[in-house]
Amino acid sequence: MKRTLGVCYYPEHWPREVWQDDAKRMASMGLTWVRIGEFAWGQLEKEEGKYDFSWLDDAIGILGREGLKIVLGTPTATPPRWMINKYPDMTAVDRNGQPRKFGSRRHYCFSHQGYREECRKIVAKIAERYGSNPHVSAWQTDNEYGCHDTTISYSGYARQEFRIWLKTRYGSIERLNEAWGNHFWSMAYSCFSEVDLPNLTVTEANPAHELAFRRFSSDQVVSFNAAQTEIIRRYSSAPITHNFMGRITDFDHFQVGKDLDFACWDSYPLGFLEDRISASETYKADFSNQGDCDFQAFHHDLYRSVGNGRWWVMEQQPGPVNWAPYNPSPLPGMVKLWSWEAFAHGAEVVSYFRWRQLPFAQEQLHSGLLRPDGEETEAVAEIASVIAELEMADQVQPAQAEVAIIFDYDSDYSWVTQPHGKGLNYFQLIFETYQTLRSLGLSIDFLPSDTEHMSTYKVVFVPGLVHMGDDLKQALFKSNAICVVGPRSAARIGDMEIPRPLPPDLIDFDCVVSKLESLRPNAPIALESGGYVTRYREWLETNEPILEKTVDGVPVLVGKDQIMYLAAMLDDETRKRLFKSILDRTDVDTIELPQGVRVRDTATERFWFNYNWTKQHIAGFTLDAASYKRELR
Repeated sequence: MKRTLGVCYYPEHWPREVWQDDAKRMASMGLTWVRIGEFAWGQLEKEEGKYDFSWLDDAIGILGREGLKIVLGTPTATPPRWMINKYPDMTAVDRNGQPRKFGSRRHYCFSHQGYREECRKIVAKIAERYGSNPHVSAWQTDNEYGCHDTTISYSGYARQEFRIWLKTRYGSIERLNEAWGNHFWSMAYSCFSEVDLPNLTVTEANPAHELAFRRFSSDQVVSFNAAQTEIIRRYSSAPITHNFMGRITDFDHFQVGKDLDFACWDSYPLGFLEDRISASETYKADFSNQGDCDFQAFHHDLYRSVGNGRWWVMEQQPGPVNWAPYNPSPLPGMVKLWSWEAFAHGAEVVSYFRWRQLPFAQEQLHSGLLRPDGEETEAVAEIASVIAELEMADQVQPAQAEVAIIFDYDSDYSWVTQPHGKGLNYFQLIFETYQTLRSLGLSIDFLPSDTEHMSTYKVVFVPGLVHMGDDLKQALFKSNAICVVGPRSAARIGDMEIPRPLPPDLIDFDCVVSKLESLRPNAPIALESGGYVTRYREWLETNEPILEKTVDGVPVLVGKDQIMYLAAMLDDETRKRLFKSILDRTDVDTIELPQGVRVRDTATERFWFNYNWTKQHIAGFTLDAASYKRELR
């Protein structure tokens, strides 16, 4: 598929007389796609049951006649005020029992059946009206599930639906009590109607209870999305997507992705650097105008997997945002770099947010391609350069990477439920693994935990996969890849129960985790070969070859040629050294890259990206600041 560019547009925010000019300017700029409608419920149904589609008809017609393709969003992320009047209890409730009020967005609880019915009505009206419209070429469901901590709700409706979910899952209250170990602290229930939500308890709730509620909350998102896709497909054959976010892990994106035709996500490199990445203040200062060199790539690769190979960037930052602790402007060249980096990872479309900066409301300081007065911003010249290069360049040919990481949302729920140490979390463990491999010049694929395709990879990393089923253990055993498991993998079964025999209990692998500990940040433990264990380690009883151990004699990395177990978290340099020693057992080529320089391999090319303020000299050539380079492989 041809790689193209798009933009997010909100005609309802602007006088009708500017729509035609906007459409012409978008088309003349070389844009192909325009996303509209995802926040427009209040303009489409100002009063209950009284619909006005005339303005949307006009907007779609004006854009379409200029040759622009429409992504039409369902507006369910912004229920209008009349709906809150009708259902005052439809809003989500936070962990402290406080309702999330009207006056912003995403003010709904996924479990409220009245709200779900209203969503089905508006989606059906929109899909029926525009399902065969020749200008509507794709659909987006809702907007940014989980943004603003809106996945998990502790409302009365969530409690009601949770009890139904539990009865379906366990069948009887006796089975639930047994699975949760409720004879501890006299927590047994006599019926499902006694089960409350796991908040406002005196101390921590039963981890099995907490995990079950997080699984239920994820299923609510999945079913909410599926209800919309089912309606849209009654009326339209156009593909359907959802725009996921960065570092949102409280629902299973793979399960949502099964009801989509492709995945997309919203990429804000500068905002994410400030509020979603654990890094030193010095590092953030050095990359404040460029973003982290791995965070965007991480999500490109993750959502490529969620979309089963098909994915877009639905919202690409083109200038300063308004919502991070600090909101700098991109370094000249970065908008172009971010765009090409997405294409190098297989994106079909990069769409910029937004067309025109607003002069009012919450996002008035969020820049777009145009200023509020309609003049172009600096990003437009970089986008024009991208379009020109797309016209001249061969299409990016995707290729499977040689190294993969298994990513599992359910494991994140388990880590959140039972972190065992301040600051320990699943996403950080996975991201550090990804960063280290990328710093060695590698391209990475992500795999879901139910994968059956490991044998086509040379090395597969399985960090922190708390629940590891027998099917996956068999797949690891049969794989031709070197599989690096742990830490904390296969640590639980069922509902947060420690397995017996003790973990990891891998096939034909003599290793038992006999004890574990979390470490203070200022109390690392040295390794005999240099470097440090940090934050977390496990004691192993093993007859497997010991490849690395601490100065106090505790094994850290054990195993043979196929299965290895890594029993600790490591500092950056030690992790790089150990990973390189593992990769050196294969014919995977590595190259140690300078900070801020990364590569991405396709079937025919190698892309080099320099996130630094300064030129970088690497592999016999020079990369300019904030630039990229393509070369044939």
